[in-house]
Order: sequence, then C-alpha cells, then structure tokens
Amino acid sequence: MFEYAFMQRAFAVGLMLGIIMPCIGVTIVLKRLSMLGDALSHTSLAGVAGGLLLGIDPVLGATVTCVCAAFGIEAIRKKMPQYAELSIAIMLSAGVGLAGVLSGFVQNASGFNSFLFGSIVAIQPSELILTACISGGVLLTFLLLYKELFYMALDEHAARRAGVPTGVINSIFTVLTAATISVSARTVGALIVSSMLVVPVACGMQLGKSYRQTVLWSIFFAESSIIGGLTLAFYAGLKPGGTIVLLSVVWLLVLLLGRGIVALLGRKQSFSREIK
Repeated sequence: MFEYAFMQRAFAVGLMLGIIMPCIGVTIVLKRLSMLGDALSHTSLAGVAGGLLLGIDPVLGATVTCVCAAFGIEAIRKKMPQYAELSIAIMLSAGVGLAGVLSGFVQNASGFNSFLFGSIVAIQPSELILTACISGGVLLTFLLLYKELFYMALDEHAARRAGVPTGVINSIFTVLTAATISVSARTVGALIVSSMLVVPVACGMQLGKSYRQTVLWSIFFAESSIIGGLTLAFYAGLKPGGTIVLLSVVWLLVLLLGRGIVALLGRKQSFSREIK
C-alpha cells in the first residue's frame, strides 16, 4: 500500500495527529470538558461550508470557525459559571444550525461530505504541509506549557492561587484545541473526531500511573489505532475514519476486560489465602 502516494500522505498525517490529539485530549478529559471536542468538531463544519462557498481552503475555514467558537464557549462560561456545561450545548447548537444552513448553498456536496466522516486517503500535499505546521505548533506549545497545563488540569483554582496565568494559558489551550480539531476533521471526520480526543486517553488512563505515563500511553493507543485502522481500511475497503475510531474502542474494551479479569483473579487469590 505504500506504493501509492495518497497512502504515504495518509500515514504521515495520521502519525502526526496521533501525537497531538492525545496531548490535547488528556487535558480536556482531566478538566471534565470531554464534550468540548464534540461541540467544536460539529462547529467546524460551518467553517468547512463557509470555506467552500468563499473558495478558500476548507481546513483554514474550519480553523477560524473553531477558534471563534472556542472563545465563544469561554466567554459564555465566564458569564454563567454555575452552568458552565451550558456554554458547550449552546455553541454546539449554533454550529450545527449554521453548518446546516450554509451546506445548502455548497455546490460541491462531495467536498463537504468528506469532512463528515473524514477522507484521510484524499489528503492533498498542501493539506499535508498545513497539518505538519499545525501539529508542530501544537506539540511545541504543549511541551513548553507542560507544567502549567498539568497544574491547571488537576486544579485550576489552585493553579491560579499559585501564580499560574490561567487566563492566558486557557486562551492558548483554546486555540490549540480548535486548531487540532479543525485539522483532524478532514482526516478522521468532524462527526467522530471527538472520539479520537477522548477514547485513546481513556485507554491511557487504564495503564498510566502518572500524568506523563497517561500522555505516553494515550499516544501509543492513538498511533496503533491509526496505523491499524488505515491498514485494515486499505485492504478491507472500509472507511478509514470509522475504522480508526472502532479500533480505539476495541482497545478500550480489551483493557477494561483485562483489568476486570486481573481484579477477579486478585480477589480469588486473596480469598484462597484467607481460607488457608
């Protein structure tokens, strides 16, 4: 399959996303904002439709829309702190509604539909370069702000009292999340990109005994799902985006089952020692 240029680009993009998505996903999960990815990924569809209508790169349109939506969510959260989760629902509704209206004016329906469930094998060289630039920026920023993001993910109020500029860090993280989701929507699909932010992290949390281990395990499960999903999709003629996500879910089920079996065996051994 590596004889084909489109598969080479697909694996290159997939491997890059397999690194940055868990990095962003760990912070999202620990901050109890798992639905944020879902809201922004659906909102990105409005940017895709707008980009197609204006004749610009849909990924660029999705990025701008995601950034605006993410800051909109933050603004609503500050206005209604006691109902923080309501901001995500409001932006999700607005994004889906706008995407539905704008998509009706798009002439190239296939171009818009490719963002729904992803089209990683249709990545163009220009999109590969854009993904590389965004991935490099996200990864570099994550590493530079590693301690601050870790502190804020565990306890944002304590981080603020300790002198961490939470407002600035939150704004930067918002941009990173929006950029990651918008570039991933083209490859994995806007409807399921939130799954790739959360499911590998859920897998990593089963094995990681620290924040760093959780990040590394999450990257491992994301990369293995992407590599396995692309390979299986190529030879079995399946949709790459859906196959990647399903493999991630399979990983999670295997880990949960394995932990259940280990716990059961541990209880049996403890019970046997008590009897003796």
